[in-house]
Amino acid sequence: MGRWEPNGRGRLESAALELYTERGFEQTTVAEIAKRAGLTERTFFRHFADKREVLFPGGTALHDVLIRAVAESPESAAPIQATAAAVEAIGAVLQERREFSRQRQAVIDANAELRERELIKLASLAAAITGALCERGVAEPAANLAGETGIAVFRVAFRRWHDDANTKELPRLVRESFGELTVVVNGDAGAAAMSDHLR
Repeated sequence: MGRWEPNGRGRLESAALELYTERGFEQTTVAEIAKRAGLTERTFFRHFADKREVLFPGGTALHDVLIRAVAESPESAAPIQATAAAVEAIGAVLQERREFSRQRQAVIDANAELRERELIKLASLAAAITGALCERGVAEPAANLAGETGIAVFRVAFRRWHDDANTKELPRLVRESFGELTVVVNGDAGAAAMSDHLR
C-alpha cells in the first residue's frame, strides 16, 4: 500500500496543467501526470475519472452555489436579478483560483473536444439556474431565458477576467456585465435598478 500523500489532488492538477501547456492535452498521458506529481496512476484515478476531469472540477459544487443563491434571493427579485446574484456567487468561488482558471482555459481553447465539453458544462449550469427559478415559481420560458442569459453574461465576464490587462475581480465583472446587458435591453434606468439590487 502506498503511503498517504498530502494534497494529492492539487499536485495532480498542477502537474497536469504544466504538461498540457508544455506538450498539449492529447499528447499527455495519465502516467506522465502522475509521475510529474510524484504520485501513482492509482492515486490519479482516486481523484479523477480521466485526464479531462482535471479541467472540469467542482461541477456539482458550482450547481449547488447557483441553486442556493437563486433560492436565497429576495422574493421581490425579478428572475434576471436572482440569476445575476447566482452568477456573481459562482464568480466569487472561481475568483479564488484565477491562475488555475487562466491556464485551464488556455488548454481548453486549444482543443475542440475540450471546448465541446466546456459548452456542455455551461449548459448544465444554465439548466441549474432554470430549475432553481422554476422552484421559485417562475414560469417557462422566462426561467429558461433567464438561465441561458445568465450563463451568456457569465461567459462575457469570464473572458474579460482572463484578459491580461484586467485588474478587476470576477464578481465585479459579472455585475458590470449584467449592467451592460440591462442597458442594452432597458437603457440606463434599467442598469441603475440592477446595480441597486446587486449591492
